[in-house]
Amino acid sequence: MLVFNADQVADLADELSGESATSSSQIQQVLLAAKQVNGLSIKQFSQLLSPAAESFLPQMAQLSQHITQQRFGKNIQLYIPLYLSNWCNNICSYCGFSANIKQRRTMLDMAQIKLEAQAILAKGYQHILLVTGEMPKLAGVDYLTQVVKFLRPLFKHISLEVQPMSVAEYQHLKAVGVDAVLVYQETYHAQTYAQYHLKGKKADYQHRLETADRIAQAGIDKIGLGALLGLYNWRFDAIMLASHLSYLQKHYWRSRYSISFPRLRPCLGDIPQQNLVSEKQLLQLILAFRLFNPQVELSLSTRESAAFRDMLLPLGITTMSAESSTQPGGYAQANQAQLNQFDIDDNRNTQQITQVISQLGYQTVMQDWHASFSR
Repeated sequence: MLVFNADQVADLADELSGESATSSSQIQQVLLAAKQVNGLSIKQFSQLLSPAAESFLPQMAQLSQHITQQRFGKNIQLYIPLYLSNWCNNICSYCGFSANIKQRRTMLDMAQIKLEAQAILAKGYQHILLVTGEMPKLAGVDYLTQVVKFLRPLFKHISLEVQPMSVAEYQHLKAVGVDAVLVYQETYHAQTYAQYHLKGKKADYQHRLETADRIAQAGIDKIGLGALLGLYNWRFDAIMLASHLSYLQKHYWRSRYSISFPRLRPCLGDIPQQNLVSEKQLLQLILAFRLFNPQVELSLSTRESAAFRDMLLPLGITTMSAESSTQPGGYAQANQAQLNQFDIDDNRNTQQITQVISQLGYQTVMQDWHASFSR
């Protein structure tokens, strides 16, 4: 079976992420290359992540903005997550849905989903992300099939962020109307992964790593990748993520790809503190990814503050979530008891965010711009 060989790449990523001897002249050479070629090498990408590149952030930002506008225009796509269930079999020490946390569990029935859909449609969204905890016996393929079939006539684009599945299951979900699947490796450092994923199917590092291959083999149109920044050295995870993306684009070129940049946020779990990523480092990472891969979609969630998201918006981001609720039933019954997976930071409503997008000279896109061409 064709799969991404993380062990083979990890040694190189470890070496590159620890490199501190990158010079200013090397950074200048990389920026020159980014102007002249369509993308960079992993080595060049790692140099843009180095401490030496921090003083070049203004130049990186200017170039990133230019490249993004060339490829995507002045458009920002907005989507909204719909959390269907907070039941989960896994014990993950950084997640509010972790099975060892005592809290009220729920799974939306079709009547509740109808109310949630009505509340989301009233906000103007046509791109929806369906999210569940990982408990296949409850929120498995049969349940998701029923939900997708109900929502498909109402929304232009449906994405999933659920437990990893088989190729056949992804093929089935594609047939009933799923356009995209998101799966985050959390961290590509296998030993650290084991420290935070203590029980459940998610504890199987290799099975999760191979999920993107299965999604692509099923012919899903778009695949979302990411690492949870803060579990391990962010430079290592970024280099591994970039390598994973390159592998997938080489072998599964018919699928499109997006990269997300979630940072650890407060939740009911035991949040690690030793690898926290600053806003400056996150900015550097996003700019480096845009110069590394001009075609990939870059997504930013409401985990980040309003001011920081506004600053990043023109610099390489193409997709943003907005007015998010991370609890099941959080749109139609916003005042119910909190069942959040994590705390969000940007609490603005959709109208406020679209006004900011307009003031910055950009256009809000409320559905996936490829969806109308793929159906």
